[in-house]
Amino acid sequence: MSQRSLRLGVSGGIGSGKSTICQILGRQGASVIDADAISRASTAAGGSAIAAVRATFGADFIDATGAMDRTHMRQLVFSDPQARARLEAIVHPLIAQGVERQAAGAVAQGVRCIVFDIPLLVESRHWRKSLDRVLIVDCQAQTQVERVAQRSGLSPPEVQAIIAAQSTRAQRLQAADYVIFNEGKDLSEIERQLRQLGPQFGL
Repeated sequence: MSQRSLRLGVSGGIGSGKSTICQILGRQGASVIDADAISRASTAAGGSAIAAVRATFGADFIDATGAMDRTHMRQLVFSDPQARARLEAIVHPLIAQGVERQAAGAVAQGVRCIVFDIPLLVESRHWRKSLDRVLIVDCQAQTQVERVAQRSGLSPPEVQAIIAAQSTRAQRLQAADYVIFNEGKDLSEIERQLRQLGPQFGL
């Protein structure tokens, strides 16, 4: 009988560096499923969410390429919780379907560890019950602001608004089975920590 694949959720606040941690786990043998990439694909031109976004929010929220206008939508959902809920009702089921399709493919290939890169894992009631373990990537809030402002061009207040809309640092840490503190460390140190944890993940 083949060994069951371990389902490891990886999350962290924006700018925490969770995508880097997922890339390292991928190099160490895990199959990485990026929920945010699936979400972006669903709202890209021709994506599975576009028709429902247009019907729910109007043509103003679809840009000239036929994709969802992410800037316009971000402004709306941060100011209107009901709009956020309507968008989530469209996109979240599509993300879940895409994630499970990829997970089934990884299981069929005999992968020992499936890593689910999920930005809003802690905020979601759905994800935690479908995972075996949760790894949280943690850093100081000011570091989050500096990293995101540098890479995205958003102003510090805009980044702080995104952080405020996510779960708190304490809530994330409370949900963690494992924590990687990604603050002032070089990649070799983080890789060493993940190698030490690897046997617990089947890697």
